[in-house]
Amino acid sequence: MPKILVIRFSSIGDIVLASPVFRCLKQQMPECELHFLTKASFAPVTEANPYIDKFHYYKDDLPSVIKSLQQENFDYVVDLHSNMRSLSVKKALKKKTFTIRKLTVQKFLLTEFGINIMPGRHITQRSLDTIAPLGVKDDGFGLDYFIPEKDRVTVKDIPMSHSAGYVALVIGANHYTKRLPTEKLAELCRLIDYPIMLLGGKEERETGASLAKIDDVRIYNACGKFNINESADLVRKAKLVVSHDTGLLYIACAFRQPSIAIWGGTSPKLDVEPYYGSNFVHAQREPIYENVLMGLHCQPCSKYGTSTCPLGHFNCMNKLDMKSLAGNINKRLLK
Repeated sequence: MPKILVIRFSSIGDIVLASPVFRCLKQQMPECELHFLTKASFAPVTEANPYIDKFHYYKDDLPSVIKSLQQENFDYVVDLHSNMRSLSVKKALKKKTFTIRKLTVQKFLLTEFGINIMPGRHITQRSLDTIAPLGVKDDGFGLDYFIPEKDRVTVKDIPMSHSAGYVALVIGANHYTKRLPTEKLAELCRLIDYPIMLLGGKEERETGASLAKIDDVRIYNACGKFNINESADLVRKAKLVVSHDTGLLYIACAFRQPSIAIWGGTSPKLDVEPYYGSNFVHAQREPIYENVLMGLHCQPCSKYGTSTCPLGHFNCMNKLDMKSLAGNINKRLLK
């Protein structure tokens, strides 16, 4: 029975985008024992994943974690992060390893000089390519996300005004250049003719409160009120998910939810657009998702987003047409 360790330290979105690796390994190598190493702060993202047999969490104690991993006697290590920390784990374990193509040079040329030699192969597909030497193939079923029963949101947990349906508007993102400015979000909220559920972390609570004042019946500020799994459940129950490039966008994909992705400092050119799997996409009469972006020459300016616009104008977000976006949202909700 082969014992396999998969490494992916962060982030929420990247872990979700790697989720088919666990499913395909376990279903196509059912005799394997599958372990996962990630940061302790991201434990909730995979805690209910039925394909993972054992979890290992890293905080600030990598040497002690490595010691415990050495006791496991793995047969293979699958490195989906490919950084110095994962390299130290691989060197210590001294086992056969399979490492994702990180495309560092290609991403540098794209973000710094606008030279696009990216392969056009989604990061999820490249994650699955990493385990191809084990005889494991993409099953075409897209992403997974599993919500523990304890984190299921009930109708009593949300306002009655939203019980018949709502748009999940994800206003958070880790970096400034991934987020619409508050005034743009406010304009969008005024133009959407449907109940809105604002989703984000504690950091977005204040912004969410200001947006909810536009219409405190139609707009509900859920930012900071629910944990990541509860927020995922709210995404699962939405009529439509509108999101920046952040974890809840990819969780929406895992639940086959229709989505609209808003791009600023990052871009689908980085091969990270919404991902639903070939089987599901081919079965749809109409596109399940769309990307909203200006397509400027300076976009993307970063792999992950930055704290300020490198050129100072932030046109990738400031020039987005909220009337057009809201009109599209309203149209999609009528279908």
